[in-house]
Amino acid sequence: MVHGLEFTEELLGRIQAIVDTEAEISRSELSRRICGMMGWRNEAGRFREVSCRKAMARLAREGELRLVERRWERPNKRVGERATEDGGVVEGEIRDLGGIEVVQVTGRGRSVSETWNGLMDAHHYLGSGPLCGAQLRYLFRSEKIGWVGGISFSASAWRLQARDRYIGWSDQAWEKNLKKVICNSRFLVIPTVRVKNLASHLLAKSLGVVQDDWDRQYGYRPVLVETFVDRSRFRGTSYRAANWVCIGQTSGRGRQDGENKRQAGIKDIYVFGLSEDWQEQLRAGPAPGLPERRREAKDWAEEEFGDAELGDERLTNRLCKIARDFYSHPEANIPEATGSHADAKATYRFFTNEKTTMEGILTPHYAQTMRRAACEKLVLVVQDTTSLNYTAHPLTGGLGPINTAKDQAIGLLVHDTMAFSETGVPLGLLDVQCWARDENDRGKSKDRYDLPIEEKESFKWLKSYEAVGEAQKRCPQTSFVVMSDRESDIHEFFLEARKNPKGPEVIIRADQGRQRRTETAPLWEKMAGEPVAGIYEVLVPARGGQSSRVAQLQVRYAEVTLKAPKKKKHLGDVTLYAVYGKEDAAELEGVEPLEWMLLTTMSVSTFAEAEWVLRCYVKRWGIEVYHRTLKSGCKIEDRQLGDADRIQTCLAIDMVVAWRIHHLTLLGRQDPDAPCTVFFEDTEWKALVAFITKNPIPPAVPPSLAEAIKMLASLGGHLGRKSDGMPGTTYMWRGIQKLEIVTEAYKAFCPAYHDHNTQKSNHVSRSP
Repeated sequence: MVHGLEFTEELLGRIQAIVDTEAEISRSELSRRICGMMGWRNEAGRFREVSCRKAMARLAREGELRLVERRWERPNKRVGERATEDGGVVEGEIRDLGGIEVVQVTGRGRSVSETWNGLMDAHHYLGSGPLCGAQLRYLFRSEKIGWVGGISFSASAWRLQARDRYIGWSDQAWEKNLKKVICNSRFLVIPTVRVKNLASHLLAKSLGVVQDDWDRQYGYRPVLVETFVDRSRFRGTSYRAANWVCIGQTSGRGRQDGENKRQAGIKDIYVFGLSEDWQEQLRAGPAPGLPERRREAKDWAEEEFGDAELGDERLTNRLCKIARDFYSHPEANIPEATGSHADAKATYRFFTNEKTTMEGILTPHYAQTMRRAACEKLVLVVQDTTSLNYTAHPLTGGLGPINTAKDQAIGLLVHDTMAFSETGVPLGLLDVQCWARDENDRGKSKDRYDLPIEEKESFKWLKSYEAVGEAQKRCPQTSFVVMSDRESDIHEFFLEARKNPKGPEVIIRADQGRQRRTETAPLWEKMAGEPVAGIYEVLVPARGGQSSRVAQLQVRYAEVTLKAPKKKKHLGDVTLYAVYGKEDAAELEGVEPLEWMLLTTMSVSTFAEAEWVLRCYVKRWGIEVYHRTLKSGCKIEDRQLGDADRIQTCLAIDMVVAWRIHHLTLLGRQDPDAPCTVFFEDTEWKALVAFITKNPIPPAVPPSLAEAIKMLASLGGHLGRKSDGMPGTTYMWRGIQKLEIVTEAYKAFCPAYHDHNTQKSNHVSRSP
């Protein structure tokens, strides 16, 4: 498939025969003939000529076709000059221009098309083209002075981080609805026409006709328009005056920036909704239900990544190989992990390919996570933000500040959403957001307070909640509970959670600094006045030189109505349940008492229900272990890829590898008696047992998962003493690195005892 069209070997042969026998045929005529042969038409019934020409150009670049060189005509710039020579400078009010007509440029009006091209070539810094994909062009004609400007709309940007976050797109919704976003690719008011408010007036007039015209031309109605304003040239005043919204900035890459040189410059992104429900239309994904697998998975890498739709099956195969390499060598750099110069080079090419995005790589893993979640009655979902520090690699492009202005640290921020079973086994990721902050936004926190939530960084909490809501729809027999720490104590988050009674429940730790108020008193004051319902014990792990201990929390609970923040009265109040657990400070010496104020959408009317909320929240610590595995085990902060986009692509793989290591560690604790074949391939466990026992003959029955994990951890330095307990992730990732060497040696020196054709009998999708 190329640009949505299937070019078989037989079709390529027919095209090549036409090109070879009809040397004078133009690419336009060739595309029309191919579309006629194959019946390739759009929703409006017209030939898909543009897609066909783009596909042929790509096939020619890849050596699949031989096409004649394009014959370009020199643009007639004099047309644009003539359009302004007669009238001179025009000033005044819009009414002085008389009526203004919006004239569509069509293939039937060659003179009008020449006028549009001439105006753009003469006066627009980007010239007349080429424009990308589906497109419409218009001229503006004044009743009194003639042509006053022009505008064009064309295909939207393929991937745009700020826009995609603003819309709140899932990958499935993006794939389904991207065509409903169009780009205002050119806009021009002739420089000699200096009429106040004319630009915003022309924008409004063009937006009034483009929906209907696009529907007639292409068979569907766009609902959102985007545009890009070069910050070095313009301030975007006309767009703001026409009620467009600035939602962020580009990374500096253009459509043709295959080498990631970022020479296009930073541009502001503006959008305008053409329908009141544009956001709902764009977020609408395919019908609920777990997606079907496209192919049978042969190992864990294909389970997590095999269904990735990257536009080329070779890229998907390379993705699976990189995942296997990274898992076998979690602490190694890319050349060491891949094992050869050719594979390292192919891996770097994979990360620079514009088709290999973080979302595209993680989408099949999200689906696999939902399949695992569908086997559970209850799934606890934790979302949290962590920073990746690349200050040691200052030449890496596209990074931003991650801490305070004082320490000058630079890097990326990652907001991930991890699903856990009720017993704490990580099931996988459901959403990942990654971005770099803008250096110019420092010191503007007061200005950001008045922005809508969709334009603020804190929108990440709502976007992740929506991703979990999508999982809830696809797994109707599973109950999802979303948990997060104090940073997520946002009024809009609670309102979102209360919208849909069938959506995921939430447990959020309140931030005392927010100064939350109830109808009768401040939240902390009200809850401190509630009676103690019972004592709940929490194991506090060792931290900061303090030994682990058991904290005894005095538990209070009550239904509360939280008042809207002072500057957001229009949002309205929200009713929740509060569970307040706090240690008695009088019984502690030199230790800060543990104190949790948990706000939840779940009804809490008994101590047992309050205790259950606390027991769920304890599982939130699992994501802290996961982040440590990602940074210390997978060494993601040591990746040197030269560019933030490449780092994000690599991060997508590392995050799944880190999850798999974490999953193995917890699975061995929760289901120790399961056979080790649920996780280890046949040759792996045989090699592991042979190395530990010094006996090449494998046992008739595979060891249990707990036994195999202890053997694996011993390779990583775990001593296995009674007082040591089960190994943690550090020993696991060290052992995994050595297991590959042990397995390869076993294959070489004990060929009689391993079966080359044996596949894993079960995989990590098995529910513990």
